[in-house]
Amino acid sequence: MASAPFRFSLHSLAAAAAACVLGLPAWAQQAAQTVEITGRTLQAAPGIGGFGELPLSRAPFAGTVLGGTALLDAGVERLSDITRLDASLSDAYNSDGYWSFLSVRGYTLDNRFNYRRDGLPINAETSIGMANKERIEVFKGTSGIQAGTSAPGGLVNFVVKRPDAAVRSASLEWREQGSIGVSTDLSQRFGAQEAFGLRVNAAYDHLDPQVRSLEGHRRQLAVAGDWRIAPGTLVEAEFEHSRQSQPSVPGFSLLGDSLPSARRIDPRTNLNNQPWSLPVVMEGNTASLRLQQQLGSGWRFTAHGMTQHLSTDDRLAYPYGCSAEDRYDRYCSDGSFDLYDFRSDNERRRSDALDFSLAGSPVLAGLRHQFSTGVLFTRYKSRAQGQAYNYTGTGHIDGTAVTEPAPELTDENTERDERSTELYLRDMVQLSADWRLWAGLRHTRLHRDSVRTDGSRATGYGQSETLPWLAASWQWTPATVVYASWGQGLESDVVPNRSFYVNAGQALPALKSRQTELGIKHERDDVSASLVAFQIDRPRAADLCDADDQCLRRPDGSARHRGLEAALGWSHGPWQLRGSAMWLQARLRNSSDDSLNGNRPTNVPPRSFRLAGSYAPAALPGLQLQAGLVHEADKMVLDDNSIANPGWTTVNLGARYVQRLSRSQLTWRVGVDNVGDKRAWRESPFQFGHAYLYPLAPRTFRASIQLDL
Repeated sequence: MASAPFRFSLHSLAAAAAACVLGLPAWAQQAAQTVEITGRTLQAAPGIGGFGELPLSRAPFAGTVLGGTALLDAGVERLSDITRLDASLSDAYNSDGYWSFLSVRGYTLDNRFNYRRDGLPINAETSIGMANKERIEVFKGTSGIQAGTSAPGGLVNFVVKRPDAAVRSASLEWREQGSIGVSTDLSQRFGAQEAFGLRVNAAYDHLDPQVRSLEGHRRQLAVAGDWRIAPGTLVEAEFEHSRQSQPSVPGFSLLGDSLPSARRIDPRTNLNNQPWSLPVVMEGNTASLRLQQQLGSGWRFTAHGMTQHLSTDDRLAYPYGCSAEDRYDRYCSDGSFDLYDFRSDNERRRSDALDFSLAGSPVLAGLRHQFSTGVLFTRYKSRAQGQAYNYTGTGHIDGTAVTEPAPELTDENTERDERSTELYLRDMVQLSADWRLWAGLRHTRLHRDSVRTDGSRATGYGQSETLPWLAASWQWTPATVVYASWGQGLESDVVPNRSFYVNAGQALPALKSRQTELGIKHERDDVSASLVAFQIDRPRAADLCDADDQCLRRPDGSARHRGLEAALGWSHGPWQLRGSAMWLQARLRNSSDDSLNGNRPTNVPPRSFRLAGSYAPAALPGLQLQAGLVHEADKMVLDDNSIANPGWTTVNLGARYVQRLSRSQLTWRVGVDNVGDKRAWRESPFQFGHAYLYPLAPRTFRASIQLDL
């Protein structure tokens, strides 16, 4: 579905932001009091958990809530940036100019199934704007209680800003080398008893990062409104438009049998720098409508629908393999590689979701329940045209080789149709003053079809599965809770309908992951802490090929991740400290290929650590000095574990100064990421049958100013 044209420039948006902030004096008095969100919001109630406003500190699952000042202070501009804030999160094929991939507890999340927006499923195969996001919630663990099909590890939920209070805010940001962004946030309630609310977020970014040949732009406009029709009746509607145009950056790779030294690679090098390189263009329109109705005796009915329309032009001067050495999972020993002209224009994706739910707190058999049930309908369509994937010549890691374009559409694309119906039930039973029993059940019926754009290789299948989840918690002390949980997750897979698969087009049996988790959480006064032990077993689907290159795709072993997560938040006077750590033992098990059993999965660190601290000197009220540390241990590059990518540590520094004026407030922020200009391979994903290496970003300075009236 084509979207209407929508254009605005940096100058026009800056002028509009200034007019909004400097005008409308009647709003100024109503917005004079601002709310500052601190690191304590990490313990806020995560809506993605499915148990209402239950605080995270009392929930029988692990998670992180990132929002407000924490995201701004860290300079988060895209989803992948949040990996700096939690040790359980890491990169998974994150290329500048492309959509973000996340790994949680060592498992890469599926961009089609592991992302939510205000609790409803969305497709994250796009650039997701941050200007209208109140917070980002990360649920950790097997996600069967919230999703019918998804990769294990967790879910990510984006919470949209709503007109809950009067806001008048504008900001200007600069980032090295020459990126400039401007944004505005306006919110107001009006009408009798403030029955109506409206919030508008707009942002424009001129993108000019330190990586060469990567200029682009990004824009976003979002409008959210609500109507409090009567006490207990709330209607909410919102719309968001976003567009990003920027080239993407291919990864480096192994050079023959060796791992190149990251110290000798300039992280500003862009291998997608051909004269014919075109930007990746990602455009999205999303709208939702939600009705919440309070019923008698504490019951609440919610109807929530959403539609998302994405359009993408995916282009890349694509380095892949080394035909000169007959090795296609890495580059050549001399630093050269095969270069392809990849173009897939006018990819269109549509996601629709409709959820009806009923929640209440009845007393049954003398026990208090917190009960919710509902049905979720989802539909997904992906449409495309032919694509180019044509050899253009030989490139080199120094980025100097030039080849001729080959834009002919010589290959077909794949179109997909998916629909599902999910019936779910969740209940928390108050067994005594200190004991609670938690249970969930989700039954999923799904049907999926795919076909090539020329009508060939058609596949289709349907299946039904029921996923249970069970937990128990004990309120050890008023500030400490201990819990244990067990649950299942579901993934489905279909064999590609290609001639070299002997079971081409067949649906594989449902792949059920299983998790057990044991945790303890403490939150009191200025201290919050948690310690969680978990084990997740995820079945693997693998291609088993013979000497004649005939392959059988089937379930083959599993990836077991056992880990320990620890988190600590502490504040005392002018000092604040937040830290998290994860120790992970990830191993491949029970594969028919004995050489893989016991090996570590690629791109998964066994240890990771995040630390952030701040100090507010009494001599200058409003100033906060900040420092952060990010560490990840070594990662494997290949399945056979023959080459490891060494670990790395970076330090980030920043400062925030809140300047209070008579009727307004200025917030100044400065920061420098990777202070020591550390050179290392940030990640080493094995993706699309190829080993890639992405360097740490070089030392980067940033600064911003925010005006609140």
